[in-house]
Amino acid sequence: MSAALVARRSGRRGTFLIRTLLFLPQVVPLVAVAVIWRWVYAENGTLNQALRAIGLGRLTDSWLGSFTWALPAVGLVGTWVVAGLCMVLFLSGTQRIDQEIYEAARMDGAGPVREFWSITVPLLRPEMAVALSITVIAALSSFDLIYITTGGGPGNSTVVPGILIYRLAFGGGAVGLASALAVVLTLVISVAVVFINHLARERS
Repeated sequence: MSAALVARRSGRRGTFLIRTLLFLPQVVPLVAVAVIWRWVYAENGTLNQALRAIGLGRLTDSWLGSFTWALPAVGLVGTWVVAGLCMVLFLSGTQRIDQEIYEAARMDGAGPVREFWSITVPLLRPEMAVALSITVIAALSSFDLIYITTGGGPGNSTVVPGILIYRLAFGGGAVGLASALAVVLTLVISVAVVFINHLARERS
């Protein structure tokens, strides 16, 4: 959706800034991104200060220390990190779509929403398969973002396979079990990517 909006705004004022903000995580080291968001989510961080400033102080929380909000908070950061790359993929896909298709649809009375669902989405299936594969790989192999922001806590609420493998290998001395889990994780990721690509080819 963001790629479609940016493509429609191509050449207009503010488009470059939007693209820059969305793609910024791809050029900033993920460690730096994690440190910045840890400051944002801190008890006296930017997010809580902003909530207090607009009179919503009752909503403030220790976001990364909350059993309820720690995983969604880190997940939001992960989504922002991957969104920029996905947007670039979709933008490149929209540029290969023949504009005459859109013009024909407009002559038939199709609006922007109809164009998006009937033309843009079906013709972007190859890019969607690549984006989904990248997202799945990033989600399942995530480590540094979780390690720096929460360390897997509070408790085990944000433990992901990468964190568990690290704990087993370097914290518990169970190197063999950690290696086995890493192999299983690799297989799961491979199967997921193959399945996504199979679906994309089947529907194309």
